[in-house]
Amino acid sequence: MNRTALALSAAILAASGALGHAQERLNDVTLINTLNVLDESTRIDVAALRKKAVDSVAANRGPDRSLREPLSMELDNLSQVTVEVQFKTGSAVIRPESFRAIGVIADSLRHPTLLQYTFLIVGHTDAVGDRKSNLALSEKRAAAVRQALVTTFGIEPGRIQSVGLGEEQLQVRTLGGSSTNRRVQVVNIGRFK
Repeated sequence: MNRTALALSAAILAASGALGHAQERLNDVTLINTLNVLDESTRIDVAALRKKAVDSVAANRGPDRSLREPLSMELDNLSQVTVEVQFKTGSAVIRPESFRAIGVIADSLRHPTLLQYTFLIVGHTDAVGDRKSNLALSEKRAAAVRQALVTTFGIEPGRIQSVGLGEEQLQVRTLGGSSTNRRVQVVNIGRFK
């Protein structure tokens, strides 16, 4: 993860001691400044990334999660923010207190400096439970955030894609059950055409 994204992710997660605190501190200026950097040399093929995750689960890639390498080092090197979005347990239903965070994301994506970019919503789970179920749940959660941005907040659908990686790209591999691993990333993946 690049230094800016890592620092912002750490700050957002550190501020989230209890439910809802990260959303209170999240602001569009921080998001705009962080997401306004595009690495033209790195491209993310979302369909290929999704297939890698499915193949990783099917092949039971590295049952010891602490030794699993990330699916995509390129993804971690792009401009991104990690946002705390709360869901009902075991589902893709977004909790009402998280709609403020999604609204801040939407406000940021509407800012003139970000209108030229396309974004990827990446859903992650912790490593508790079945890997296949975690992958499916993360896909549904990422899609739910994308859907909220499009339908509730009016972001153009062509500017936002989503993918779920389940537990296949843990943030803290040595602590698979850590809540830090349950996260939603917003990643700048290129110019909007």
